[in-house]
Amino acid sequence: MHRESDPLLDMLGIRLPIIQAPMAGVSTPAMAAAVTQAGGVGSLGVGATDADGARRMIADVRALSSGPVNINVFCHAPAIADAAVEAAWIERFRPQFAALDFQPPAALTEIYQSFVEDEAMYAMLLEERPAVVSFHFGLPRQDWIDTLKARGIVLLASATNLDEARAVDAAGIHAVIAQGWEAGGHRGTFDLQARDDQIGTLALTRLLVRELHVPVIAAGGIMDGAGVAATLKLGAAAALLGTAFIACDESQADAGYRAALAGDAAHHTVMTRAISGRPARCLPNRFTAAGANIPDAEVPSYPRAYDLGKALHAAGKAKGEFGFGAQWAGQGAPLSRSMSARQLVETLAAELNEADRRERA
Repeated sequence: MHRESDPLLDMLGIRLPIIQAPMAGVSTPAMAAAVTQAGGVGSLGVGATDADGARRMIADVRALSSGPVNINVFCHAPAIADAAVEAAWIERFRPQFAALDFQPPAALTEIYQSFVEDEAMYAMLLEERPAVVSFHFGLPRQDWIDTLKARGIVLLASATNLDEARAVDAAGIHAVIAQGWEAGGHRGTFDLQARDDQIGTLALTRLLVRELHVPVIAAGGIMDGAGVAATLKLGAAAALLGTAFIACDESQADAGYRAALAGDAAHHTVMTRAISGRPARCLPNRFTAAGANIPDAEVPSYPRAYDLGKALHAAGKAKGEFGFGAQWAGQGAPLSRSMSARQLVETLAAELNEADRRERA
């Protein structure tokens, strides 16, 4: 299974096949630094900020660690505004705002700029040269990929099926992240109009290992060293864990999010489009219930729908109601553990070593 001389680990400059998922809104420079110091790759999701904000985050993590950090950007198709759909969406959730004594947004805006058209973010990455850059929701233009590679940056990209993975490989990306249906947070699907085959992590990992010539990183439902070991045995070069880090000390998850993760909701995660406009796996809460069974055509584009989602969550928090939050979590959520990020990586490494020992026995 795990080999110290694995090419991907050498490329990333790490000794453990463990990558902390970017988790925009949850990960922090302190978390990323702790993971790198423990021998893995820490990650920062910068899709929800601009180039200046991302630069500050990179500076913050570099002040804490010299290890490799993955900077994750969103490559979704720019949002298409639809005044009628958005007005109807606001009206649909007006009762929830009224119950909290808040007014909903008068209109929705595109709160995040996609990396595919963010020249400032691209220029910042070329200047800062983080060790790793990863893409979610698709790929940027080829000349950007080629230039980032030429600057010595290791590139990763998520794929949810073989066609997406082949596109990642053809673009010259160093490694593909096999994001299984179990994974928490946003699905990395390239085209929302295409059918989602909902392939699980183990099946997808094995399929991509067999069909591709680039390293495969398994993601989705992996919460402990035994899970990491299982994906390595299937041929993955490393595992990417997100939900496992939500309860860590360095996480930005609020008290309501942490309480839900530690409760019965962890056993019943749901895929929802209502919160942000894109499919994402979440702990069941008041928002997912209100958004259940709504046809896709009635949901505004990502991230315009997220504008209302964030406003509703803020209104709820102001009243002590956490049930409207984007409480992203994967199907492994019941296995969550609360400790520091460094302790978690060290625990994962010990569990992985134990799994290796048992395999050899």
